[in-house]
Amino acid sequence: MAAAAVTPMMAQYLEIKEAHKDALLFYRMGDFYEMFFDDAVAAAEALDIALTKRGKHAGEEIPMCGVPHHAAEGYFLTLIRKGFRVAVCEQMESPAEAKKRGYKAVVKREVVRLVTPGTLTEDSLLEARRHNFLAAYTEVRNEAALAWVDISTGAFHVMPITPVRLSPEMARLGARELLVVDDADSALRDMAEDSGVALTPLSNASFDSTSAEKRLKELFKVGSLDSFGQFTRAELGVMGAIVDYLDITQKGKLPLLRTPVREAVSGTLQIDAATRRSLELTQSMAGGRDGSLLGAIDRTVTAAGARLLERRISGPSTDLTSILDRQENVRFAVEQSRLRDRLRDMLRKAPDMDRALSRLALDRGGPRDLAAIRNGLAQAADIAETLQGDLPKLLAQATQDLTGHEELQQLLDDALIAEPPLLARDGGFIAPGHHPELDEARTLRDEGRGVIAGMQADFAAQTGIQSLKVKHNNVLGYFIETTAKHADVMMSPPLSETFIHRQTTANAVRFTTVELSELEARILSAGARALEIEKQLFEGLRSAILDQADTVGMAARALAEIDLACGLADLAVDQDWCAPQVDDSRCFTIVGGRHPVVEQALRRQGGESFVANDCDLTADAGAAIWLLTGPNMAGKSTFLRQNALIALLAQAGSFVPAKSAHIGLVSQIFSRVGASDDLARGRSTFMVEMVETAAILNQADDRALVILDEIGRGTATYDGLSIAWATLEHLHDVNRCRALFATHYHEMTSLATKLEGADNATVAVKEWEGQVIFLHEVQKGAADRSYGVQVAKLAGLPPAVVERARSVLEKLEQGERDREGPKALIDELPLFAATPAPAAAPAAGPSEVEDRLEDIHPDNLTPREALELLYELKALKKS
Repeated sequence: MAAAAVTPMMAQYLEIKEAHKDALLFYRMGDFYEMFFDDAVAAAEALDIALTKRGKHAGEEIPMCGVPHHAAEGYFLTLIRKGFRVAVCEQMESPAEAKKRGYKAVVKREVVRLVTPGTLTEDSLLEARRHNFLAAYTEVRNEAALAWVDISTGAFHVMPITPVRLSPEMARLGARELLVVDDADSALRDMAEDSGVALTPLSNASFDSTSAEKRLKELFKVGSLDSFGQFTRAELGVMGAIVDYLDITQKGKLPLLRTPVREAVSGTLQIDAATRRSLELTQSMAGGRDGSLLGAIDRTVTAAGARLLERRISGPSTDLTSILDRQENVRFAVEQSRLRDRLRDMLRKAPDMDRALSRLALDRGGPRDLAAIRNGLAQAADIAETLQGDLPKLLAQATQDLTGHEELQQLLDDALIAEPPLLARDGGFIAPGHHPELDEARTLRDEGRGVIAGMQADFAAQTGIQSLKVKHNNVLGYFIETTAKHADVMMSPPLSETFIHRQTTANAVRFTTVELSELEARILSAGARALEIEKQLFEGLRSAILDQADTVGMAARALAEIDLACGLADLAVDQDWCAPQVDDSRCFTIVGGRHPVVEQALRRQGGESFVANDCDLTADAGAAIWLLTGPNMAGKSTFLRQNALIALLAQAGSFVPAKSAHIGLVSQIFSRVGASDDLARGRSTFMVEMVETAAILNQADDRALVILDEIGRGTATYDGLSIAWATLEHLHDVNRCRALFATHYHEMTSLATKLEGADNATVAVKEWEGQVIFLHEVQKGAADRSYGVQVAKLAGLPPAVVERARSVLEKLEQGERDREGPKALIDELPLFAATPAPAAAPAAGPSEVEDRLEDIHPDNLTPREALELLYELKALKKS
C-alpha cells in the first residue's frame, strides 16, 4: 500500500498501534476514545456497542467504534474482566496548538498508560474491600521466588519459594496478574488457568537480577538494599520485573511503593488451592463472597480493615508471638465494650487513605483524595486521643502511629473546602481566604459586574458626570460612555490625561482608561487564572502529602489494625465465641465447636439451632485420627470443615466459635471434601480425588491438620475400600498428623483397634416409624449402618424404587452374613424386573362428615350451637 493512501491521522494511529500490539488502543479524538480495525471489532463485541466505519484503508472500509472519554473507566473494567488490556492514548496538545505547526498538522498523541488487571488504581475499577495484587515469578538455577505488589495501596512483598508452592501461594494471594519469563512452560500456564490469573510474559531482561538491583535502588533512593534484607538473585529478579513492568504500564509514573517485606514460607499456615475452595475461605462454591467464611465474619467498617482481615484469613500466622499479640487486641476490644462501640463509630468516618495516597503518587488523584487524607488524619487524631491508658502491644503501637500529623492536617484543613469536587480541573476546591490572589481572581470572575459598577461610581465622582456609564460589547470590550455634551469635559485637561478617547457615535462618545483596560484583561482571564492557581495549589498540597507518605501510610495501617480488632471483638460478643488457647503443643481439643457459616445461615432462616460438637485430636506424639462414620446428610462434612475453620481462625488471631478450644500450632491444613470433575483436562471425579489425595500424602507433615471425606468412593467398592484403608494407614504411620477421616466403608472401623493413634466416632441418628432423624451429634463409636435407603426416600425417590432398593439391600446383607458375597447373589436378584408401581387407590366419595360440613354456615352459629355441632361431628366420625 502506498504511503500516500494513508491519512496523517491514520498514519499516527497505525504507528502507535504497532508499539502496542497486545492491547486495545483507546485513541483520543476530542470527547471520545475511538478504536479502529480489529480493535474496533473486538471492542464492539465485548462492550456490546455499535460498530461503524470511518474512511478507507487499502481500498477497504475501516471498522470503527468509540466510547465517551468521561465514561471510559466503566468500559475499562468490562474489558479487563473479559481478558483484554487497554492502551490509553491521549491528546498531548489542543487542536489550536497543533495548527500553529501547520494547517494540516495532526494533534500530538501518546499512550499515557496501559490498563491491565494488576495495575488498576481507580475506585471504580477496584473492589474497596479486596486487594488487587500484581505478582511476578521466576526460577534462577536452583532458586525460585515470588513477589507481589498492590499498587493501589503500595504493599510490596517477596518470598523464596519452590515451584510446587507456587499454586498454593497464588491461591492465597488471589493475584489478578502474574509476570513470568516469556518462555514459561505449560505447567505455569495450567496453574494460571486454574487460579484465574492473567499471565503476562516479559523478556528475560526484565528479570535480570543485576538490572533489578539497580532499578530498586533508584526507586527507593538508596545506595544499598541491605537495610531491606538479604535477597537471593531470584528475589531481586522478581522485584525488579515488577518495577520494570510498572514503569512500562504507567509510562514512567511509578506508584508509591513501600519498601519490600521479605516473607518466609514457614511464616504462614500453608493451605493449597483445593483446600481453600473446599473450606470456602474467601469465596463460596457459588463464586461470591456470600456463603464464605470471610463473608460470615467480616464486621470491619473500613475498606482497609476488610483487606487486612482477608489477608489474615487467607494466610494465618504460624508465629506464636504474632498470634497471641493479635488475639490480645481482640480480647481487649471484647472487654472494653463502650470503647469498642465508640471506636467503631469513629472508624466509619475514616476514608481509605492507602488508595488515596496511591492515586496521588501516580498523578491520578483529585481534590477528594486530598480530602480523604485530611479526613483520615483527623479521625486518626481523634482515635489516638480516645485510645489512652494501658493498651496491648499492637494497639499501643497503632495508637502511636496515628499521631504526629498535626502540621499536614492543619494545612489541608485550611486549604480545602468541606466537600471538594472529584476533579482538579473543575476547580472550586480551595477554601476562601487561603490564597489572596485566588480570592481576587474569583471575585473578578464571579462578581465582575459589581467591580465594574464600583469603578463606574468612581469615574462619575472623578468627572462630576453622573450620567457616565461603563459598558461592554464584543468589539471594544469594556468602555466608558458619556453624552456628546459632556465629552469636551473628559477630553480637556486634566481629565484627558486619564480618559483615552476610543470612539465617537451619533449620540455618545466612548473612552477607556489604563486602569479599566487592565481590569478588563483581569476579568476576562479571571476564570482561567483562578483555575490555574487552584491547580498550582493542588500540586503543592499533593507534594506536601507525598513528602509525608511513609507516616501517612503508617496511620492508615494503624486504623486498619484497630478496625480489625474491634470487628473481630464485635463478632465474638455477638456470636458467643471464645478465646482459644494457642501454643506450641500437639494439643487439638475443641469443646462445643460450631461451623461459623452454617450457624449464621440457620439463624437467618429462623429455623433449628446449630448442634455443637466436641473434637479431640490431642496426641503427645504421633498421629491422632478420628475415623468418622454415619449416614449422608447427618453432618459429617460440616463437622470436618468446622474444626479446620476453628484452627484457621485461632491462628489468624481471632476468637473461635466454641465453648473452649486448645490448639497446638498447625503448620498446614489439607481438605479433600466433596466431589467434582475437571473435564477440560480430561479428569474424572475419581481422578481429581486421587490427585488431591496424593498431594496431601506427599506434603503433609506431623503438624498438619487433614480432613478427608469419602476417599475411594468414585470407583469399585473393593478398589475404593483398599485405597481408603491404605490412605488412612499412611496418614497414621508416615505423615503422623492430626486428621478427621470420614467414610462409608464400615469395614475400616476395625482399624481403630489396630492403629494406636486412631479412634472411631460417628454422627448419631434415630429411627422413628421407618423414618431417619438426624441428630447431628458426634459421638465415640462406629455407625451400625449407612441409612442410604432412608436418605434416598427423604430425597423424594419414587416409593417403588425405595422399596426395591430396600429388598436388594436385605439380600446383599444376608449374603454377606452367609459369606456368599454380593457376586453369589447377582443371579438370585431379578435386577431387570423392577417392582411395578402400586395401582392408584380408587377415589373415595364424600364421607358423612363432609356431607354435614357442606350444610354448615359458621357465621350463623351461636357458641352453643357450634359446641353441639362439634359433638355431632365427632359422633358421625365414630360411626
